Amino acid sequence: MLKEWTKFEKTWILLFTAINIYLYFALDDTLLGFVSSFTGMLCVVLVAKGKIANYYFGIIQTATYAYITYSYGLYGESMLNGLFYLPIQFIGIYLWSKHKASTSTKGEDVSVKKLTRKGWLTLVIVSVISSLFYAKVLQLIGGQQVRIDSVAVVLSILAQILMLKRYAEQWILWIVVNSLSVVLWLITLTKTGGNDWSMLVMWVAYLVNSVYGYINWIKMSKEQEEVQQ
Repeated sequence: MLKEWTKFEKTWILLFTAINIYLYFALDDTLLGFVSSFTGMLCVVLVAKGKIANYYFGIIQTATYAYITYSYGLYGESMLNGLFYLPIQFIGIYLWSKHKASTSTKGEDVSVKKLTRKGWLTLVIVSVISSLFYAKVLQLIGGQQVRIDSVAVVLSILAQILMLKRYAEQWILWIVVNSLSVVLWLITLTKTGGNDWSMLVMWVAYLVNSVYGYINWIKMSKEQEEVQQ
């Protein structure tokens, strides 16, 4: 399996594994936070590589993260992970298994698609309207950081849908989501005095990985198109 990984990917995994272990011992981080951060990191790296195995780690990460975010009053994030991301992992396994790449050049499992202009327009309109509406819902139930939480949740759902359908543009949304989540956790941990700093590290890792994921999926798309011609 590792022979299909680039030097960057191997270094990436080792670096953030070491950081998570350090935070766990040095800052008295929670074991649940460590497990969530570590499995989440493996999940997103495998998504960037187009590997179906990402969903198995995703099951563990979404379940643990839903519990952690609920304990901090981030109800939007908690509902997103517990009620949407967790069941979607099983759907993802099924859909990606049905659309495996017929020509795999770097070990990827899945064929890649790209959005049309009409698809982008629809995506933007749905994102804006849904974010405004969900912010009101979170405000009514007493959520924290409702504006950031709302946008992050809505874009996460749309990105996940694009991921299930194998669109490379999912990564642009993930870049925005991960940036917002870094800010969200930095504010939350500072205000509450919580010690789950592995959550912040996890989102920083997600952000860097989402940039890599976009670059890799565009390359995958071009390579698959060339082989099919």
